[in-house]
Amino acid sequence: MSATKNVLFLCTGNSCRSQMGEGLVNHFLGDQWRAYSAGTKPSGYVHPLAIRAMGELGIDISGGRSKHPDELRDVNFDLVITVCDDAAEDCPLWLRGGRVVHHSFYDPAKAEGSEEERMVVFRRIRDEIKDWVIPFLQEAE
Repeated sequence: MSATKNVLFLCTGNSCRSQMGEGLVNHFLGDQWRAYSAGTKPSGYVHPLAIRAMGELGIDISGGRSKHPDELRDVNFDLVITVCDDAAEDCPLWLRGGRVVHHSFYDPAKAEGSEEERMVVFRRIRDEIKDWVIPFLQEAE
């Protein structure tokens, strides 16, 4: 059994997409990967609808906290996945030492309408992240 690898999900606010990526990887691939998340401009909270969408899969991210990548300087990342265009452009130089992959996902925090209408968007983005990142990391083994 190989050692666990570290992956960082980086976005701007670290409230939705990167939090969901972190939770999905730690839940489904926790024996191979240790996921972290951060934001180039942390929002200060984890979006309640992201928490709800992940809870529907039995994944609790309610204890998460939005943070800046500088808080993770002591972690040696095998891979950094930027999940929004702004984060790809603003990726801190010290993170570029490892492999950086960019895959942009729509920001569900921008969804409008009723709570249920916004939940449809959060579920779609959660599933898009899951459907892309899990096979990608399995192939990267």
